[in-house]
Amino acid sequence: MRLMSDLFQQPIAPRPDSEPLASRMRPLHLDDIVGQQHLLAPGKLLRRAIESDRFTSLIFYGPPGTGKTSLASVVARVTGSRFESLNGVESNVAEIRAKIDQARHYREMRGQSTILFIDEIHRFNKSQQDVLLPHIERGAIRFIGATTHNPFYHINSPLTSRSQIFPLEPVSTDDLLTVLRRALSDPERGLGKLAIDADPQALHHIAEKSDGDVRKALTALELAILTTPAEDDGVIHFTIDIAAESIQKKVIAYDDDQHYDTISAFIKSIRGSDPDAALYWLAKMLHAGEDPRFISRRLVILASEDIGLADPAALRIAIDAHHALEFIGMPEGRIPLAHAAVYLAAAAKSNAAYMGLNLAMKDVAEGRTLAVPEHLRTPSRKSLAQRGGRPAEEMEYLYSHDFPEGYVPQAYLPQGKRYYQPTTHGHERKIKERLDHLRQLFDQAQSPPSK
Repeated sequence: MRLMSDLFQQPIAPRPDSEPLASRMRPLHLDDIVGQQHLLAPGKLLRRAIESDRFTSLIFYGPPGTGKTSLASVVARVTGSRFESLNGVESNVAEIRAKIDQARHYREMRGQSTILFIDEIHRFNKSQQDVLLPHIERGAIRFIGATTHNPFYHINSPLTSRSQIFPLEPVSTDDLLTVLRRALSDPERGLGKLAIDADPQALHHIAEKSDGDVRKALTALELAILTTPAEDDGVIHFTIDIAAESIQKKVIAYDDDQHYDTISAFIKSIRGSDPDAALYWLAKMLHAGEDPRFISRRLVILASEDIGLADPAALRIAIDAHHALEFIGMPEGRIPLAHAAVYLAAAAKSNAAYMGLNLAMKDVAEGRTLAVPEHLRTPSRKSLAQRGGRPAEEMEYLYSHDFPEGYVPQAYLPQGKRYYQPTTHGHERKIKERLDHLRQLFDQAQSPPSK
């Protein structure tokens, strides 16, 4: 019993390798940070601000695993500041105030500044973000925020206006290879104490499939090495098969920003007549779990907005793809989506009908509301006007089918303004030729006879 009691009372020393490899391998100096040369190369603004210790508030944003937290800790090390961190998911106003009080104490008693790092700052609500503002203004803390979301949309403008904002990019495959090799060779923080024979193809596979995410690459490497037994020679042989098993299926970062950015790229690729790009962005959305009905609805809109009468079949195909998706469901529903996306991308394009409507709506909203011409009103309305003394010939409606070509020059709009200007693209060329002919007949009928 005494033994059991002592066992629980004695502090247990943590194993040196109990911390994840990705955490142990965090960079200690600016030159250790891989990638982000657009921010950290010699002479760049952020590097100058860090090395000269001339900043008050920074916000780093970018995909997961690009080094936002690591960069913040390096900034604290380079500037000799205390480093305190909070997480936007877990923290509250009381914790923020406690960290700020500690920072004020250290500043007053020891003359040391404190960097307050808040990860996932976009998770803080407005009142939580506002708590930081006066203390940033007075210099009580030096604030660094990190977010995977666009700060101009997801962080309060008073906080962004007081901060310098720097975007971090996904890390390149070559830079990820540098990180992996560093982890394999480092005997203190990495896996250098182990006898490892790493196939270069295996390392390249992990780097390529990690999608620019350093954390993901190191986690996959650690899992592969620590779960692979050494062979008779005492060496762990890290092969391409082991690498493929350790990285498994790629998970695509797909938050709200990615949702809107990717559908935008998809629509613009179809509008730009690039079926290859359209298929790639479609595949990305489907892989990430996007609602396929959202995609099919956007295809229907695009078919009318961007293709219109240049290819009248486009709208029908988009609607058919939408109904087919509803009928057969996923995963087979991706097939009619691809069918429609490729057809719409290859189709002739015209937004003339849509733009004509926009012009008409602008006139309705901003101009004088036009009355319906009397000859276009219902029979009961015309008879009432006739009883009011108007001559019958002024109200006569000419039935188009009683005339050659099914057309008779007749005003349908008092001011005769023309909103639809057809293009010469695809089928709309034929529409333009016919309308040009009919409009010429109308103009001739409206012209006064020559003397």
